[in-house]
Amino acid sequence: MNKLDATAKGVYLIAVTPFTENGALDLASTDRMVDFYLDRGATGLTILGILGEATKLTAEESRLFVKRVLARVDGRVPVVVGASSPGFAPMRELTESVMDMGASGVMIAPAPTVRTDDQIIAYFDMVNETLGARVPWVLQDHPLSTGVQMSTSVVLRILKNSPNCVMLKHEDSPGLAKLSAIRAASERSEVGRVSILTGNGGGLFLPEELTRGADGAMTGFAYPEMMVDVCKAHAKGDIERAHDIFDAYLPLARYEQQAGIGLAARKYIMVERGVIASAVLRKPGPKLSAADIADIKHLTKRQTQRLQEIQ
Repeated sequence: MNKLDATAKGVYLIAVTPFTENGALDLASTDRMVDFYLDRGATGLTILGILGEATKLTAEESRLFVKRVLARVDGRVPVVVGASSPGFAPMRELTESVMDMGASGVMIAPAPTVRTDDQIIAYFDMVNETLGARVPWVLQDHPLSTGVQMSTSVVLRILKNSPNCVMLKHEDSPGLAKLSAIRAASERSEVGRVSILTGNGGGLFLPEELTRGADGAMTGFAYPEMMVDVCKAHAKGDIERAHDIFDAYLPLARYEQQAGIGLAARKYIMVERGVIASAVLRKPGPKLSAADIADIKHLTKRQTQRLQEIQ
């Protein structure tokens, strides 16, 4: 098992959950999806995230999906499993189950019910107790989905209190100043250094986030090679090349981040790329219109042309 630790870097793809046309788990497409992500250079995978439609799965389906992904990965890269839950009993149950299967760690976001700084700190103290000493975990800071705003000082307090929190999934927006402040605090030894992977809008600020000290990305996009190539170019010090690659994909990445239809757009493109068999989202979920599909085809054509220009 590749246990997650604070040295993690690169691109951890947030995986979609493939379904058949009737809404059942599509395990054959799951295998192809894992192969696709790894072939495109993913450093790790994150499953049962928000855009993995985790809340639409039963507990048994969640375990079945995790087991299938881990079997296909076969130890080649770390796999992080989203284990956020309104209650600590189901959080513990899922965590113990996936860690026994071979997961590398779990990802936890604050419950939507916590509001004050003290409540947030107390919540993650209970997370530490629930997960125990053997489970490395990722702190997910995504106020857009949770409704919980964690200030820089609160994040630093959580990290100080949580020896097994080895990674911050940074998704606050605007968040560049916050990222810089957290990284600067670790450089001053005010808090131990953790891996920081960013997830803002499918990587919409990835070049800037890397410059501010991020170790990579943890997000999803139908063209994961964009994030992989941007991170590689940036790591080599070729910052302009990183921006050129990013710019070629930006219009389509932006389109994928629309509220409501973004995941439907991503799944549609993944069907077009031969990765999954169906673009179905579990109910409740939107369907693309003919005009949406026309937009995607136009943007994809322009993206191909732009990539040819920068080769």
